[in-house]
Amino acid sequence: MAILADKNTRLLVQGITGREGSFHTKQMIDYGTNVVGGVTPGKGGEWVHSKPVFDTVKKAVDATGANASIIYAPAAVAPDAIYEAVDAGVNLIVCITEGIPILDMIKVYDYVKRSNSRLIGPNCPGLLTPGQAKVGIMPGYIATPGNVGVVSKSGTLTYEVVFALTQAGMGQTTCLGIGGDPVIGTNFVDALRMFEDDPETEKVVLIGEIGGRAEIDAAEFIQSHMTKPVAAFIAGKSAPPGTRMGHAGAIIEGGEGTATEKIAALTAAGVKVADNPEQIPTLLK
Repeated sequence: MAILADKNTRLLVQGITGREGSFHTKQMIDYGTNVVGGVTPGKGGEWVHSKPVFDTVKKAVDATGANASIIYAPAAVAPDAIYEAVDAGVNLIVCITEGIPILDMIKVYDYVKRSNSRLIGPNCPGLLTPGQAKVGIMPGYIATPGNVGVVSKSGTLTYEVVFALTQAGMGQTTCLGIGGDPVIGTNFVDALRMFEDDPETEKVVLIGEIGGRAEIDAAEFIQSHMTKPVAAFIAGKSAPPGTRMGHAGAIIEGGEGTATEKIAALTAAGVKVADNPEQIPTLLK
């Protein structure tokens, strides 16, 4: 079993005719993902990698029965792409786009929450269900089917940890990158709840970073609701206060959001926290 996406997911690619959209569409198809079409306004009737292109998400959904969408669109138009997918009734929306202004995302977040859609991202690598579906930009070869759920703010660290798990003979149910922006559609608690409810996920890995309080909220949820063992890694121990590190949300302000604070909260919740990503498999064993 998997959370969010599997071999039966019918995926649309918004921005399929662009360079990034076309490149990653081929990667997803080659992995075995059920890509059923794409959307680019004004390009309806064209074909990309043998998949039909539609002018609107609604036309695409009506024609293909798509229930998921991934967005490769510039920051200026990505919010509208999300709105369009929500209005078309798409259940799962993954937005890869980085650089969307926070004020735009606040409006998008509210709009999505009042719908039946789930948004992953923005500024995220998407998700990978090993052997079933790749929705995003994660390299498929690093993962293998198994019983470990992985959720992360960081794309690069996700790849490193997943590969380390695979090398240690520990496969994954779903590897999920939620993104590191201040406002995102799905947070750690959402992902932890899904993994807790998934009967095939037996262990969970959480990869966080400095800035915000998402990891603190996760620690509180783990302590009160999780029955499955969790291992974690928090990036940014040596980051100076007031300096943004990598992600828009990775900034320590007012003394809050430090790695030390988050590690203490997770440790108090019974989470085994690694000093480096390569330690994760050992901690899970």
